[in-house]
Amino acid sequence: MGAEFGRGDQDKKSVKITGKTHVMPNKKLGRRECQLVTFDLPYLAFYYNQKLQLYRGSDFEAMAGKLRDGLGVVLEDFYQLAGRLGKDEEGVFRVEYDDEMDGVEVAEAIADGIQISDLPADEGCSTLKELIPYNGVLNVEGIRRPLLAVQLTKLKDGLAMGCAFNHGILDGTSTWHFMRSWAEICGGAHSISVPPFLDRTKARNTRVKFDISLPSDTLASSNGDAKTAPQLREKIFSFSEAAIDKIKLKVNSNPSSSYDGSKPFSTFQSLSVHIWRHVTHARKLNPEDHTVFTVFADCRKRVEPPMPKSYFGNLIQAVFTVTTVGLLSANPAEFGAAMIQKSIEMHDAKAIEERNKEWERSPKIFQFKDAGVNSVVVGSSPRFKAYEVDFGWGKAESVRMGSNNRFDGMVYLLQGKSGGRSINVEISLEAATMERLEKDKEFLMEF
Repeated sequence: MGAEFGRGDQDKKSVKITGKTHVMPNKKLGRRECQLVTFDLPYLAFYYNQKLQLYRGSDFEAMAGKLRDGLGVVLEDFYQLAGRLGKDEEGVFRVEYDDEMDGVEVAEAIADGIQISDLPADEGCSTLKELIPYNGVLNVEGIRRPLLAVQLTKLKDGLAMGCAFNHGILDGTSTWHFMRSWAEICGGAHSISVPPFLDRTKARNTRVKFDISLPSDTLASSNGDAKTAPQLREKIFSFSEAAIDKIKLKVNSNPSSSYDGSKPFSTFQSLSVHIWRHVTHARKLNPEDHTVFTVFADCRKRVEPPMPKSYFGNLIQAVFTVTTVGLLSANPAEFGAAMIQKSIEMHDAKAIEERNKEWERSPKIFQFKDAGVNSVVVGSSPRFKAYEVDFGWGKAESVRMGSNNRFDGMVYLLQGKSGGRSINVEISLEAATMERLEKDKEFLMEF
């Protein structure tokens, strides 16, 4: 297996897998089973969630060894990641674990002709696919594959750690809880500071038989009419603290009762409407066209009773905000921000319950097109503080998402490398739209 990097034939580099092992919890745990619930099941039709972290270092073997050893310890608490998907006698999906399973897949690779600086800093992960496992693998394939796969690649001046998590069993909050816990162990802790809360049925205990099988054409069945999908570009836009503050100040500068705006707009709401408006403008849509802003909201504190932050699983739901292009563009930014704010605030325990009951009455496979027409869809969060995950050799040089689960309008928000309030905005758009967005100085905050 190999990948090519660089700007010309003379710069071609390759990634070569040198071996694969499996890691299990260090202690015997016996047989464990955990029912998947309504918050989990729709994501079985998505792809594995991928993360890529690049670290500088000269002793790859020591770094890789520490990661493997730490993984065996942290899996004692997060053992579900070492299990597989299964079904009970009634056909309800669950996570199954026993001590005889293979556990987490850990591959090692070598690409010692590649330096971290050779990898594009502001382009998405399409050119970096060979550094991350499980490209194009659906979550339902966790029936026959590990639920977590890790690839550790030796670079000329460091290590690339690519991870693929089965989104059918955990969301972003749980993913980064696991990553921080793994880093704690690698950093010398004997146990993790915040154990995961593993009883999903406390959030939802409705048993749903969900009929989904391994498709013959995974791409087409998971992404609607994916065979005719246009070519996408992936780009990382880095917004400094100063730029974020300017965006937030601008959106909050003209409070108006006409927008029902008694509460100031948050950083998330301000940046979201900034992205939504400028992407919509770059798409060159008609004023009468509809556009949708979608965010996957964390429901841990919204459900009744509230769940702890350490709840392990999926506890998110999509929140939709819809308007016409003309209204979004003709009105000031606070118009769109107020709609986003209202949609999020209205998504309370009652709305969550109604959404769950609707899905349980007629379970359906989610497709990317379900995000809405002309959509901007936000996943991940700067609050995960990805750059603060330190395994013992300093913070990452780069943290980015993989190429799975991308479509026109998908946006991932991550903490910026400089920390604080800086934010990296990772966007996938049609090539022509991206070219226009790249030239939009107001979007880039270049005045």
